Amino acid sequence: MKFKKTTLPNGLRVIVVPTKGNPSVTTMVMVETGSNYETKEQNGLSHFLEHMCFKGTTNRPTALDIAREFDNMGAYNNAFTGNEYTGYYAKAENKHFKKILEILSDMYLNPAFPKDDLEKERGVILQEISMYEDLPQDNVWNVLGALMYGDTPAGRPIIGPKENIKRFTRQDFVDYRRKHYVAGKTIVVVAGDVNEESVIREVKKNFSAIREDKKAAKLPVKEKQKEPAIKIRKQKTSQTHLAMAFRAYDAKDKRFFALSVLNSILGGGMSGRLWQKIRHEMGACYYIHSSHEEHTDHGAIAISTGIEAARTAEVVKAIIEECKKLKEIPVSDEELNKAKEYYLGHLFMHLETTHALAQFYGLEEVTSGKPQSPFDIEEAVRKVTAKEVMKVAKDIFKNDKLNLAIVGNISDPKPVKKVLSFK
Repeated sequence: MKFKKTTLPNGLRVIVVPTKGNPSVTTMVMVETGSNYETKEQNGLSHFLEHMCFKGTTNRPTALDIAREFDNMGAYNNAFTGNEYTGYYAKAENKHFKKILEILSDMYLNPAFPKDDLEKERGVILQEISMYEDLPQDNVWNVLGALMYGDTPAGRPIIGPKENIKRFTRQDFVDYRRKHYVAGKTIVVVAGDVNEESVIREVKKNFSAIREDKKAAKLPVKEKQKEPAIKIRKQKTSQTHLAMAFRAYDAKDKRFFALSVLNSILGGGMSGRLWQKIRHEMGACYYIHSSHEEHTDHGAIAISTGIEAARTAEVVKAIIEECKKLKEIPVSDEELNKAKEYYLGHLFMHLETTHALAQFYGLEEVTSGKPQSPFDIEEAVRKVTAKEVMKVAKDIFKNDKLNLAIVGNISDPKPVKKVLSFK
């Protein structure tokens, strides 16, 4: 799991993660742009562009040409878009490394944006939006984003609104790609049984024509909050889904490790505090999760669950009580060690494949600029003390960092608002 990062003269970064004896190789091309780089009028363009890069290039005119070449190698390929990144990847047998890199570079550098395919894909994305709108457990995260960050890039959905999707033109894609898909914002990650020198040589050859314009920046995220905030989207569902979030830290903050342990104490498996309280003792839910995310300039820890509408206030109060305990009572050595082992065990198990390793290092580079290996993270996590966990809990579990998003059939929000407080 060791890695080597190289920055080429044009600014393009290459990260090689050698995994000796592994039969597969994953190549991933990431660009530092996503929904947080979009204007309101552009919202959804990063994601739509990701789709269009599969629809043909100047060298491979159709989507079928691209798909057939990947399939002929037995490769798996896909892409993803986030707030601050877009990634394209392919995974195949080691012997196909050069070919999958060449195809990915062609998709990244030479997309054709065929007009006919643009219209077809427009319909696909509109259906994707409709699908998420029909899934309250997914939709609640869009409600949460709007609550925490308002009408700013960070508060808008990655997929964008339907009205934007309906009016994007081919020129919009050309202009956006020209601005953001440049060498200084591009990262190529290769994980597998590969030779570092060979990887660097192939990347230089395949990305020799990449543009070298200056990096386009994004507006920084500004966070302002004085009291608990709540946003409810009424929807007739048999279950009410909620996401409670607390403003936390960006990816460069050293408190990340204590926050990770705290998150594991709350949501770490079936012995985690939230599972034991909300599901086991109260029988109030089927699932309850705790997660945290870190971006370049902001972060949050969030608790999500699906419950009966009539029990919403009761569950919200119980979740806050569990968070409050972490502020007031030191975690025992036994629970602290269990939380560390749970977090680290899942970290290493998650990184068993070349695809997971490529994505891990790519995201580390995008968010922090200084990737850490899992062993570096393990060393830091094992040093976390109960005092540090309590300090983080006292810092984030406050009324001026408390947010609650709800999607469901809530008839009267007053009881929920009443218990939404640490006072």
